[in-house]
Formats: sequence, structure tokens, C-alpha cells
Amino acid sequence: MVREASRPADELATALEPGARTQGRGLTVSDEHAPQGVDLALEFVRFCYRRRPVAWPLIYDEMCAVAGHGLFRGLGYSELAERGISFCLAEMPRLCQLAQRVIAEEEALVEPRPAMPALTLAPAAT
Repeated sequence: MVREASRPADELATALEPGARTQGRGLTVSDEHAPQGVDLALEFVRFCYRRRPVAWPLIYDEMCAVAGHGLFRGLGYSELAERGISFCLAEMPRLCQLAQRVIAEEEALVEPRPAMPALTLAPAAT
């Protein structure tokens, strides 16, 4: 496991107790906080989708850019991972499912455009 310099060893040992799960880059999040993390994850994906409304896998690129620049509430990769949003390979299916859910919800909110009446061209009057 990669150890962050800012985390004391006793805190890391506590974090690895049973019932904890690893969230990429060596960060650990307790399963007790998963429901709150899911809500934040949905908000994060929604924020990214509204910035760039594209499907998976292009939305993943936007999520990485947003995390890399800390554009969502000032949270970068580490802070997002601490809150249950990980970009590691093992978490890709979860991110993909969240993205698909958000895209479906966002598309349902968009009102369908009424059909445009057919235009007919009349000969020009001379």
C-alpha cells in the first residue's frame, strides 16, 4: 500500500481495520460512509456531465480533468478518493454505472423539442 506522508502510521492502521475498504492510491474509506459517498459521487458525475455532456468513456476524461484541476468543490484526486470517488482501475465499473445513471437522469430532464413544421418554398413573385 502507498502511504501518504501526511497520515500517521497509527491512523493508517486504524483505517485498515475490518469493515474498511481501499479506495485507490492507498487511501481507505470506511463502508459506513458509503451512502454519503454515493450522493457525492452522483453530484460529482453530474457536475462533470453538465460541463461536458458526453457518454462513457469520454465523460471519464472530463471527470479526470475536473479532479486534476480541483474544479468540483476544490476537491482533487486525493480528496475525492477520501470521499469514495476513486479513479483506479478496480473502480471503473462503478464510475461507469454512475455515469450511465446520471446521463439517463439528465436526458430525462431535457424536454423533447417540438417537431418543426415542414417548410415549403413558394415561387418568388416577380
